[in-house]
Amino acid sequence: MNTMVTKQERLTIIKNIVSEILEIEPSEMTETSLFKEEHDADSLRAIEILATLEKAFGVEISQEALARMVNLAGVYDVVREAAHWQD
Repeated sequence: MNTMVTKQERLTIIKNIVSEILEIEPSEMTETSLFKEEHDADSLRAIEILATLEKAFGVEISQEALARMVNLAGVYDVVREAAHWQD
């Protein structure tokens, strides 16, 4: 992915991916809203989010990272680490 992409642009891409998988409007999700508790995400959707992010950003994310992917901020951190973004 282009290194000139800003953190905000990456966050928007991730938010759009997650909201599409959870079948909600991006505006319904904040950085800290909880996928499971507030957006009815189940483990299958969590795995789908992980796989889609891997494909979108060309990274490999371990299954153990799912435990941290409870909200948008957590997802961003996991992808940032996997992609070695320096923000």
